[in-house]
Amino acid sequence: GFDVHPVSFEHNLGEGGVDKIGDSVSTCNGDVDVVNDPSTYLALRAGPTGEDVQVLYSYEVQWQSSDVEWTDRWDVYLIGSPDDDIHYFAIVNSLMIVLFLMGAVATIMIRTLRKDIAGYNEMQTMEEAQEETGWKLVHGDVFRPPSTSPLVLSVAVGTGAQLATAFFLVLLCAILRLMNPMKKGQALTAILILYVLSGTVSGYVSSRIYKFCGASDWKANTIATAVAFPGLLVCMFMVLNIFLGIAGAATHAHFGTVLLMFLLWVCLSTPLVMIGSYLGFRAETIEVPTKAKQIARIVPEQPAYASMPWSALVGGILPFGSVCIELFFIMSALWLHQYFYMMGLLMIVLFILVSTCSMVSIVMCYLQLCGEDHRWWWKSFWNCATAGIYLFAYSLWFLSSKLDLVGTLPIAVYLTYMSMISIAFGLLCGSVGFLSCLVFCQRIYGAVKVD
Repeated sequence: GFDVHPVSFEHNLGEGGVDKIGDSVSTCNGDVDVVNDPSTYLALRAGPTGEDVQVLYSYEVQWQSSDVEWTDRWDVYLIGSPDDDIHYFAIVNSLMIVLFLMGAVATIMIRTLRKDIAGYNEMQTMEEAQEETGWKLVHGDVFRPPSTSPLVLSVAVGTGAQLATAFFLVLLCAILRLMNPMKKGQALTAILILYVLSGTVSGYVSSRIYKFCGASDWKANTIATAVAFPGLLVCMFMVLNIFLGIAGAATHAHFGTVLLMFLLWVCLSTPLVMIGSYLGFRAETIEVPTKAKQIARIVPEQPAYASMPWSALVGGILPFGSVCIELFFIMSALWLHQYFYMMGLLMIVLFILVSTCSMVSIVMCYLQLCGEDHRWWWKSFWNCATAGIYLFAYSLWFLSSKLDLVGTLPIAVYLTYMSMISIAFGLLCGSVGFLSCLVFCQRIYGAVKVD
């Protein structure tokens, strides 16, 4: 820490004044005590002939030894912070949401589904089988691949899986003290490197889903997985960087930095994605308990709350609400020069977010199947991915209420980076929701006897 003591002191400027004082001043040699003494005050009044008052500003530093170890120098600010209680309350609030959803999922799985499965399996006659209702009716269409952009869906889910893996590895490294979150530059570098090294995950997940959809153009899937999300971020960054360079901003990235990021993307990220895609296409096709019929079942008209986009907007509220309090501290660390150091709690929040997305998607998928709507593929993704929209809306509130940015360029920088974060957050949540629904459908239809 440091203390600043302002002192009024009249320096000996000599005959030449401030313009000709040379390299040293006799009253700045360290032999004079710098204290507020009325006898050494500089009088702010004009001279006898009316000339201007000349003021020489100077400073002196006095170093003092401390018993605090260098590694513990931040403890006075970080330990016992009044914000600690808010972190714990946020965890409790998120756990209440998770427990509520767990109760809903348990009710569906244990009571409703068990009763439905037992009733379906006890049907012996053709007349009884024809009277079946609910989610059993769509068993011949529930695993029908999506007719709308299966390539885009597989790439989005694979990218979300890569982001979740990278986020988990970053928090794990921070907890194990392999990286120091106080050094924001080091933390950002670690995030980029771990994201690149997680490219195999995105290639594997994307290729498995794309192969299940019956597509065979593995080259297009691999290239799209390696290029789509990083390419979007690079384009946004490059446009912003051009304007920063024109304005002469200190945050302008030089050509060497941009070239290094490009080489990291091309020489490391893309080959890892290709390896993951190779392993995914070589693996067996995802097994499902029922086969899709040749003719798709007509989907009855759905109520407004169960149709897009309203169901997606409702589904994204809970994933965002489970982490919104911690988001305030993270954004304060990003934009208000504060420190976020509770990585263990952030790991808990990550598990809460994954659990919330999983259970929200399962509940909404079950309600959709009960309405005889078998088109759950894209809906399960968007039901959780809309949390990214809520995050961007929250960033707009944060901009208007907490930040005092002056000028168009600082606001453009803020909105650009928050757009990147919101897209990544939405992809992560949507990927978790889709994979959870896929496993859910495999389990419930695998428990039903289907002729």
